[in-house]
Amino acid sequence: MKATNNIPFVFFGTPQFAVFVLEELLRKGLKPSLVVTAPDKPQGRGLLLTPPPVKVWAEENKIPFLQPAKLDTDFTNKLKTGSYKLFVVAAYGKIIPKEVLDIPPHGTLNVHPSLLPKYRGASPLQSQILKGEKEIGVTIMLIDEEMDHGPILESRKLKVESEKNASELGKDLAQLGGKLLSEVIPKWIAKEIKPKEQNHEEATFTKKVTKEDGLINLKNDDQYKNYLKYLALDPWPGVYFFALRREQKIRVAIKKAEFIDDKFVIKEVLPEGGKVMAFDDFLRGGVVIE
Repeated sequence: MKATNNIPFVFFGTPQFAVFVLEELLRKGLKPSLVVTAPDKPQGRGLLLTPPPVKVWAEENKIPFLQPAKLDTDFTNKLKTGSYKLFVVAAYGKIIPKEVLDIPPHGTLNVHPSLLPKYRGASPLQSQILKGEKEIGVTIMLIDEEMDHGPILESRKLKVESEKNASELGKDLAQLGGKLLSEVIPKWIAKEIKPKEQNHEEATFTKKVTKEDGLINLKNDDQYKNYLKYLALDPWPGVYFFALRREQKIRVAIKKAEFIDDKFVIKEVLPEGGKVMAFDDFLRGGVVIE
């Protein structure tokens, strides 16, 4: 698709969430002049060097891209040589220094998957699912030097009508954010939007998700909270429990589960060193759940 808009802007993003945003922008004729994404990283058991989804998208759409290991002076100078009016960020994965944020005359916008000032920080989507929120949303904001602190340009709500996992809701929010961003950018450039200061007293904060967050206790933890954790931590890190098999402690990943009649019902598991199997079959193997 040819760009129908001549606004020169740089897009910063890395995972699939950012790709969904980019696809919506491109659909509306907003094609970035340059994409900045993370370096390729070793992944999988074979540690194969793998490009981030945004790099793959940029190559497919013949858009120039940069993969800086550091956002240093050399990188900053490269951006200064372009006549970019705006920077846009969606799940880039690094803190962007002020000297970079200040380069474009219209500043740097961010697509944040929550209704700010609620759920600032590293895991807004997962945290909203863990809280059982039935109304979530996305915010387009102007980035300043503090985390998710800058003024709001626009936000849009999304009702959670069915229980979706983080992958599914992430796609919904990214597409909603991309559509909203495509409306905001032309208006922002034309000075038709007035930024609104966040109510910082109402701010809540989220922490970075770790592998350890996926541990659940099937005996003692609240069953609905376990189910929400199962939804929130998909695809990474996933949820798991420990069991004893022939007096050996093994980690067991929960691959499929439902919430039925107020119970967390596990359907399929992946035992450490094994293959995906029905949970009932796993229990018949003489295991003891810790």
